[in-house]
Amino acid sequence: MNLIIRNERAEDIQQIAAVTVAAFEQEVHSSHTEQFIVDALRKAGQLTVSLVAVDEDHVVGQVAVSPVTVSSGAAGWYGLGPISVLPDWQGQGIGSSLMKAALTELQKQGAAGCVVLGDPDYYNRFGFNAHAGLVLPGVPQAYFQALSFCGEFPAGTVHYHPSFSATE
Repeated sequence: MNLIIRNERAEDIQQIAAVTVAAFEQEVHSSHTEQFIVDALRKAGQLTVSLVAVDEDHVVGQVAVSPVTVSSGAAGWYGLGPISVLPDWQGQGIGSSLMKAALTELQKQGAAGCVVLGDPDYYNRFGFNAHAGLVLPGVPQAYFQALSFCGEFPAGTVHYHPSFSATE
């Protein structure tokens, strides 16, 4: 394996969609619209970070990061996801490498912090934790987690970009 993590390029877009479909195909908690979300974020100019994991010329993973709003007005917060790795490539540290690279890039850009919706057992290892004052409506608190780059956590309701409602 000769894995490289880099920014997405225009020629990666079809492969990113295919990776995303494959990665979420068997996920029972998936809306199976993740590929549409990534595309809608891209078209809306809301992909702050889009990194791909590439082996030779093949995209095997991708992570998307986009701005979120917090009802308190806290600025500089982003949402990580979706993050996708081809099923045959999972369990090899590719998702972890994408996560670390995305978080590093956010810090370089001066972000205040990042939120993620997902399995606490997975995201805790990157420093994400649930915070009682930070809420995503309709989601159990344990599954909505945050990581602050500046030590402080905002309080309020988090809203993702409307692209997260994309269905095609």
